[in-house]
Amino acid sequence: MELSRRALIALAGAGAVGTALSAGRLVGADIPGRGSDALTVAILGTAQDAAARADLVAAFNKVHPDIRVRIMPVQGQDWSNFFAKILTLVAAGTPPDVVVVATEGAQLFADRLAEPLDAYVRRDAAVLREYFDDVHPSLIEAFMYQGSLFQLPIDFNAANLYYNASALRKANLDRPADDWTTDDFLSVARAMGRSNPGAFRPFFWTNRLWGGVVPWLYINDTSFLTERKASGGEWFWSRFYPHETGRGGGYEWTEPNAEDPKVAETFEFLRAMVAEGIGSSPAQGGGGELVARFAQGQIGLTPAGGFWVEGLSEGGMSQESYDVSFFPKWKTQRHQFGAAGYAIMRTSQRKDAAWEWVKFCVSREGMKFAFPKPSTTPVRRSMLTDAFYAGKGPKHWRVFYDTLDRFPTTGPIPAPPQQAAVESALIKNVVGAVTGSAANVKTQMSILNRDLALALRRNS
Repeated sequence: MELSRRALIALAGAGAVGTALSAGRLVGADIPGRGSDALTVAILGTAQDAAARADLVAAFNKVHPDIRVRIMPVQGQDWSNFFAKILTLVAAGTPPDVVVVATEGAQLFADRLAEPLDAYVRRDAAVLREYFDDVHPSLIEAFMYQGSLFQLPIDFNAANLYYNASALRKANLDRPADDWTTDDFLSVARAMGRSNPGAFRPFFWTNRLWGGVVPWLYINDTSFLTERKASGGEWFWSRFYPHETGRGGGYEWTEPNAEDPKVAETFEFLRAMVAEGIGSSPAQGGGGELVARFAQGQIGLTPAGGFWVEGLSEGGMSQESYDVSFFPKWKTQRHQFGAAGYAIMRTSQRKDAAWEWVKFCVSREGMKFAFPKPSTTPVRRSMLTDAFYAGKGPKHWRVFYDTLDRFPTTGPIPAPPQQAAVESALIKNVVGAVTGSAANVKTQMSILNRDLALALRRNS
């Protein structure tokens, strides 16, 4: 299964070149040839992953035979290693022209490394209108920064809830209703636990930004950082989404919010689940263990997105053995998502060619070659069909895009330019908050708030 986008970012920030050099040592295959006249596109992956894009490159070259493209796989354990290596290439004077960037690094790149796309989007508005008509505006807004657009998203994954169908049947339960609540969630989890003893865990979650504590904070109408919309962006919204209201120039996360009582309430909810044995301790295992245990039927419910479908199918899980639902409702039913797209590097000497690559990759033809299998959720709603999920996808695969359509406030994971330091501050405080006593939660939130304040000042 492809590496999930929820991987941790360990960078100290784009300005910390020394950290990047130590955290992301390059191998020879990562380094682009000096003096090459090819457009270099960096992806997180192996040589095999690069080879898998041969059809995409060939299709692009039919339209642009004069633009040579080199897919440069940058190997890394996670997005943190990938971004570290990109920063190393920048410091070495051999940066790629285009980089695949996920939400975790979107503002990091927009603030320091990426070229805004505004002029290109204005120029080619007629060509791009069909793309924007097919893509939910929330996905676009996630890649705006201070009024400018820096990436066109190609795929996304919302944090939905996957469940073990057999465990649900053993508990004599039906699929959760779309509008189920956190009380319903607890009832389902407890019933699953009673009817599936042994090593079975009703709810499994891991200590990370995507799919960790953030989905619970969002449905409780809060977050660990303050959130607001930047001004600007009217040039874009008025042209491509004229009927949208409340959109802005991108998200801003500038202040800690961990001392909001609703944040402590959310952590206490999770702490109580862990104490009762309904939920796993976030100190237990990571994504690899999560996938394996779910496939083995040892987990009842867990946050995941469309990126799991192909991997579960390859792992031998049938369509009937699992399904997917929305996250439950608390004060809201707002979901979180992460997305990815191509960023053009400011240092590139081939920006016009890079734009043609970006533009082709978001076209219908380009996305058909980019996503031949359900290994993620394409941003084009027209691509999500019965045929796309045939023989592999869960029965309720429509949940993936319906998450955006049904819950308009659904938004990206909090990822300011200081994302790496912010995420580290969050992760190191989660375990203490949800594995200690109830009395300790408030104290831990004060510590988290302090750590977040320091993180947000770093490299700002």
